[in-house]
Amino acid sequence: MTRLAGLVKTLNLFVVLCDLLGLVAVIAVVLGGASTPALIVLWVATLVVTVACVRGVVVAVADGQPGRAAIGQLLVSRLELAIAALVLASVEGASAAGIIAIGILGVLALVEQTMAKPVRSAKNAIANVPGWSVVPPAPTWANVLAAVNLATVVVALVCVTFRLPTEVVWVAVAVALVCTIMLGVLILRYLVAFLRSERQLSTIIADLNPAFLFHWQAPAGTAYQAAMWLPYLERIGKPYFVLVRTLANFAEVIKLTNAPVVLRVSLEELDPLIVDSLKVAFYANTAVRNSHMIRFTQLQHIQLNHGDSDKIASVNPTFRQYDKDFVAGQAAIDRFAQHGVHMRADQFVIVGRPQLEDVNVAEAPVSSVARPTVLYAPTWSGFYENSDYSSLPAGPEIVQALLDRGCRVVFRPHPYARRHPGNTAACDAIIDMLTKAGGDHVFGPQAEVQMSITDCFNESDAMISDVSSVVSDYLISDKPFIMAAVSAPVAEFADEFPQAKAAYVVDVKKGQTTGLAEALDAMLGDDPMAELRRSVKAYYLGDVPPGQCVDYFVGEAMKFLV
Repeated sequence: MTRLAGLVKTLNLFVVLCDLLGLVAVIAVVLGGASTPALIVLWVATLVVTVACVRGVVVAVADGQPGRAAIGQLLVSRLELAIAALVLASVEGASAAGIIAIGILGVLALVEQTMAKPVRSAKNAIANVPGWSVVPPAPTWANVLAAVNLATVVVALVCVTFRLPTEVVWVAVAVALVCTIMLGVLILRYLVAFLRSERQLSTIIADLNPAFLFHWQAPAGTAYQAAMWLPYLERIGKPYFVLVRTLANFAEVIKLTNAPVVLRVSLEELDPLIVDSLKVAFYANTAVRNSHMIRFTQLQHIQLNHGDSDKIASVNPTFRQYDKDFVAGQAAIDRFAQHGVHMRADQFVIVGRPQLEDVNVAEAPVSSVARPTVLYAPTWSGFYENSDYSSLPAGPEIVQALLDRGCRVVFRPHPYARRHPGNTAACDAIIDMLTKAGGDHVFGPQAEVQMSITDCFNESDAMISDVSSVVSDYLISDKPFIMAAVSAPVAEFADEFPQAKAAYVVDVKKGQTTGLAEALDAMLGDDPMAELRRSVKAYYLGDVPPGQCVDYFVGEAMKFLV
């Protein structure tokens, strides 16, 4: 079971616990009325469900993804609490107006549930097409409604428990009703636009006259894959649109581009998008839903991938299904053969790495820098054991060694690093070390958000990483680097990961390093690998100078668009 699946299972069990507590609270009130034991049971259940709901809203707001909106969460538990409040109000002889108000709360919760689907799982959408804005409701009002409906139930319970006038509940009902209407208007507006666009979708797409499309589906929080390629697809200079397959992807991509963006969830909904002008479909990963597009044989299907590295994911046999695989250099081609994955020779096209156009090439040896800046850019530990290449467990030791040498440190972990508990702890420890060290070290949001990876490359004089695409990309700078051998013994590391032939290799096992001091001496000193790095650079990146990276890629892409 993956870590993600384990988390989902835990959350599901917690939902069941809340539902059971709510049911126990209803039974306790039915049997015991306003007795002290019944009220204790009721308020324990209320406290647990409230904490769970508040946490759900906070997480949903922080996440910002429509598919994660808090609307409809723990609905059964909240309805059970509303029923308990209704029973208690009847037992305590509350006014008819108060009882009706509490009853309306339950109805509003049910209405909330009917609104959850168009907010959290809208199937189709369109953005950045003049006259055709079909955008699902933003999660803001959905999260507000979920919070307000929970608060109204708590208000009702407070009123009946402490014998306050139940007419007060009408104030809460009014607020909940306003929020319900506001969200309802947004949903209705979306549904009207959706129905209108569905009837004319083929015409809408044909009017764009697209030469190609960019198909992207990935887990929420993986927008870096799309962000890596969108600026360079734009540089091709041909009309195109972005096709995404999940609501979360739609919300992420519309922040990254002004190009038309279309959301289509199911396979059978793709047909209207295949217009006569389309020639090519580009992809940036090996997502399962890519096969939904590959069935259109009239298109050329070109895999771009989202970085070049010696990780096992880079030789996935599913690369065979594309007409062409655009790769950075010969290393990517040889990697398949080395792993016994048979590919057609004519399937590969070397295009370099356009993303490296702004990387500065070293002008002087690192030994000439009085206080070198070292970029520590570790990968993450992956979902599975055979894809765990991360040096982060030894990260604090690595960073301390750099600090002991008086180096300036730039710390930029993989975007997924904090999805793994051990990686999270290491990241926190490193940030704490750099904070206490003071000075001009770069870390946290500055290194991970405000600065691009290119900025981090240019800021540094040398780098420490592991098995990662940043190693391939860093080669273009001609700067020295250390690789951490995590998944293979040092003696076999370069055979399995040829990038290491140009690196100073450090053994990392069980969060401890061997040979780090010697590697730092070589990397920051005479740098004996300098000449070898240049030949390895050509092998991995096609020997394309940074200033020509984009033109080279565009030229190769255009061959399939004429």
